[in-house]
Amino acid sequence: MTAMKPLPRNAAGIEKAIGILGQSFGDRLQTGVAIREQHGHTTSWLENQPPDAVAFPRTAAEVAEIVRICAEHRAPVIPFGTGTSLEGHVNAPLGGISLDLGGLNSILAVHAEDLDCVVQPGVTREALNTHLRDQGLFFPIDPGADASLGGMAATRASGTNAVRYGTMRDNVLALEAVMPDGTVIRTGQRARKSSAGLDLTRLLIGSEGMLGIITELTLKLHGIPEAISSATCSFPSVAAACDAVIATIQMGVPVARIELLDALQVRAVNAYSKLDLPETPLLLLEFHGSEAGVAEQAETFGEIATDDGGSGFVWTTKPEDRTRLWRARHDAYWAALGLRPGAKGIATDVCVPISRLAECVTQAQDKIAEMGLIAPIVGHVGDGNFHTLLLIDMSNTEEIAQAERFVGWLNDLAISMEGTCTGEHGIGQGKARYLAREMGPATEVMARIKAALDPCGIMNPQKAWEAFLD
Repeated sequence: MTAMKPLPRNAAGIEKAIGILGQSFGDRLQTGVAIREQHGHTTSWLENQPPDAVAFPRTAAEVAEIVRICAEHRAPVIPFGTGTSLEGHVNAPLGGISLDLGGLNSILAVHAEDLDCVVQPGVTREALNTHLRDQGLFFPIDPGADASLGGMAATRASGTNAVRYGTMRDNVLALEAVMPDGTVIRTGQRARKSSAGLDLTRLLIGSEGMLGIITELTLKLHGIPEAISSATCSFPSVAAACDAVIATIQMGVPVARIELLDALQVRAVNAYSKLDLPETPLLLLEFHGSEAGVAEQAETFGEIATDDGGSGFVWTTKPEDRTRLWRARHDAYWAALGLRPGAKGIATDVCVPISRLAECVTQAQDKIAEMGLIAPIVGHVGDGNFHTLLLIDMSNTEEIAQAERFVGWLNDLAISMEGTCTGEHGIGQGKARYLAREMGPATEVMARIKAALDPCGIMNPQKAWEAFLD
């Protein structure tokens, strides 16, 4: 890989940029240690690499001004949403300016008749759905955390609803973005399809802040379903549960969510959320549609589950019961930490074709046992994506090394099954080496695009395809 060489830290340029920005932004440019470390936060084993300063713009014009100044002095710019990313996306390995977009948090327009809306990047998914509820609309992408929509687009997030509604890639119609030289562009209009030019919207979605900074999003919306039902079903093994998922998808059942919890995760959820689920592998499902439709979907799944050894199948349309179940699923991370108090949870994910799902999850469980790790598994298994949460004593260097070996092994396993090293966490710093294994020469093409758009290398440097270049 020779498309772009890593740049050294530009201390003089960073200092000049901070001086100029300080005059323009006053107390909206912060250099205190605590706030810098917060903006270099990473929920992984990666070292915290704080920026030199944190800027708090309020408008897209201010974002453009900051980027122009940083470009002039070759100071790195690292976009920051809510800090919920998992692979070191917001770290600042070369220092620079963290651009906190939380102040751009307005819902600019809702076009109910067209089922779309226009929002700023700091709006969170929960805030948007609260705003939409009275209009009978919702935005379906649900990665679990109350992430910002700009950050969700930048990392191509998905989550529990992806099996029916797709990912951020499928639900963003257009973007406004500030490019590395400070130019502001729009990548499209509100039309549902277009053949005009290159698809810059999709280029920026998933680019992890390395090609531009998103300052506005036009999103697809959906009507709140007439009826929603949730269901649980226990299985004798993870393989049996996965076989039921595969059969459900292949039969065309329009399930909205289908989540797997292995036995260890169910045990953790029971303790944390005060549930009494059987402590065997569990599928948690949700169906959307008419009252008759969701009943039919649930009954069809029940028949499939029985054929694969499922038991205790129960479904409900009561909102309070559904909320309790899904709250427990979203609290799975915190529940898992209770399995080993004092340990840090290191999350990783992969995604494989659903026909390989049972094999991949089973091999992962066997490897966890072989290596003596504690690592419950959960997954958005309707699209072949699952997560492991490694519970690690961060003072134990051998445990950390074991965890790194497992993550590497799992990434390679998924790639060998024609899958991906990350279904939704993104690449950041943590998975850079595996991107090259997965994408091959295409990774160099990505690096060339980066070099063409950002010749000074200021946009979230040393991440993803750029992190391992010679």
